[in-house]
Amino acid sequence: MQSWSVPGVPTLPAHPDTLRVHDTATGTLRRPGNPEGSASLYVCGITPYDATHLGHANTYVAFDLLHRYWLGAGLAVTYTQNVTDVDDPLLERATATDVDWQWLAEQQTDLFRSDMTALNVLPPHHYLGVTETVPAVVEGVQALVDAGLGYTVPGRDGEPDGDVYFDTRAAERTTGWRLGSVGAHTDAEMAEIFPERGGDPQRPGKRDPLDPLLWRVHREGEPVWDGGPLGRGRPGWHIECSVIARRTLPAPFTVQAGGSDLRFPHHEFSAAHATGIDGKDLAHTYLHSGMVALDGQKMSKSLGNLELVSRLTARGVEAVAVRAALLDHHYRSDWQWSEDVLTHAQERVAAWRAALLQDSRRDGAAVHAAVVSALSTDLDAPAALQVLDAWAVGERLPEAEPIGAGQDVDVADVADALLGLRLR
Repeated sequence: MQSWSVPGVPTLPAHPDTLRVHDTATGTLRRPGNPEGSASLYVCGITPYDATHLGHANTYVAFDLLHRYWLGAGLAVTYTQNVTDVDDPLLERATATDVDWQWLAEQQTDLFRSDMTALNVLPPHHYLGVTETVPAVVEGVQALVDAGLGYTVPGRDGEPDGDVYFDTRAAERTTGWRLGSVGAHTDAEMAEIFPERGGDPQRPGKRDPLDPLLWRVHREGEPVWDGGPLGRGRPGWHIECSVIARRTLPAPFTVQAGGSDLRFPHHEFSAAHATGIDGKDLAHTYLHSGMVALDGQKMSKSLGNLELVSRLTARGVEAVAVRAALLDHHYRSDWQWSEDVLTHAQERVAAWRAALLQDSRRDGAAVHAAVVSALSTDLDAPAALQVLDAWAVGERLPEAEPIGAGQDVDVADVADALLGLRLR
């Protein structure tokens, strides 16, 4: 699967890598692994059954900051993103709208690419759909079964024989993974969340209510692949990311990222599956972005309370203003979208552009240092935008360690390279 085109990134003097981020798994501000000249990133992708809303955009813009920070520090970055192009929500939407599920997935993936291009998000190096990786997923599931971590559930109450589930308690006994060690939820929280996010705790025959599906045997009318010894069927959700990450990134890779609604069960079990397959941790560090609300509720396809990137740009809103509005909220915060948020962002973009027309290199080195300093503390984009605000009106900039030998730097290049704000 093709990602999207690579935008030009201005070259700046390399800054030191002093990044510290909030690791969900430990609840601490820490260095994200030990890159030593390289870094690797996995951000969970979309299930392409509807258009890209601002909750999605918030996540991909947030972790685009991480990608850009590493590049600015001179690190070699490998970035992987998946597309869950076969899953229950996609199949249900295709049926409800009487369209082919593959056509729907392709259409919505194309729209997502367009939105990411408009928002100046750097593309992943590996962009893989589940449908492209089913043979590898089958191998992964079989490896878990062979290790005693996967088991077959008999059919009851109209369900066929043969669904394969992950044995959560066996994994806890035999691997280094522990339930709750990644998502940092309590047992009670996980029990409440699991059925809300695709889990089936009441499925008869499961060894534990929280055991997740690895392989779903064929049902009439559903897409189907050859699963070898597993039988004909299709992958479960969490195993796909475990396998794609293992095929494209080091073990463990530097950062696993996504929205906070993926902490459990998705990231929890993706990590468990990977460890069960080869005994290695999935990732060093887990980062999660907050939720964006509209009309008082989390922006959600299922609720229908969406503001779409494509709808905003279609009505003439500049994508750079949408990006600035997203960056005005710390990536871990939950916040509410409104027209006032957008208007404020548009006014800031206009002010930055007006100042750039006057002298785009005034105090450029100081702006560069201050923006890097802000991002180095848990990717604090709101603080970085405040640096641009102060510079635009001639206020004193925050103190920061100089970068390089004080080379002449264009402020527009700083905004573009580190924040993805293309102001020209």
